[in-house]
Amino acid sequence: MIDKFRQVGSFKCLFPRGDRQDLDAVLLNTAGGVTGGDRFRLNVEAKSGTSLTLTTQACERAYKAKPSQTGKVRSQIKVRTGARVNWLPQETLLFNGSALDRRLVIDLEAKSHVLMVEPLVFGRPAMGEILNAIRLRDRIEIWQEKKVTFLDAISFSGNLHEHLDRPNIAQGAGAMALVVFASDMAEGQLSPICDMLPDTGGASLLQKNLLTVRLLAKNGYYLRQSLLPVLRQLNNNTLPRCWML
Repeated sequence: MIDKFRQVGSFKCLFPRGDRQDLDAVLLNTAGGVTGGDRFRLNVEAKSGTSLTLTTQACERAYKAKPSQTGKVRSQIKVRTGARVNWLPQETLLFNGSALDRRLVIDLEAKSHVLMVEPLVFGRPAMGEILNAIRLRDRIEIWQEKKVTFLDAISFSGNLHEHLDRPNIAQGAGAMALVVFASDMAEGQLSPICDMLPDTGGASLLQKNLLTVRLLAKNGYYLRQSLLPVLRQLNNNTLPRCWML
């Protein structure tokens, strides 16, 4: 049941009909992407005992921006006691010349759960695109009972292709993903997740209730091959239908 709902501008939210009691919400940017000067903001609250899955209709695109402009995306998710939120957006595709500044803050109360993924694809190699001039700031915070338990931040400006090509950075990877599972079930998922990861992936149990997974891949296609089994494992063998189209 939706208590309060408001949307403005090109940032929309759709609610597909289904046979499950849990609520699914699909985020849609009718502008087609994010470019310099854009401002997008999302505020979500899952009340006690509820379950919400948030995804995107398709890949988000970060387009070329003017040197003085940056596209900003701010997302804040509150998960009340005993609730669960699955934050499962599809890939963000970075174009050469893009300037993107994102921040995701997830605030968990006691006995709540969150599964989140943030996949990034670096350009379109099939189109001969090389990311030799981008600006990227990406920050993810997870708070549990008013304490920061996870913080991940990227800040880069310049030739990303050259940076990722270094052996000690990404050895030429064209895509990556971060998965975080904050739940009292996290510890039991470490072993099965490790068994399914490729050589370019790794999983860590940062706390008894906080599991993180990182993946690198040659491109978006190979990233999905590694990522989808992980998400299914952590989400009761289900994925939003948008991921399968």
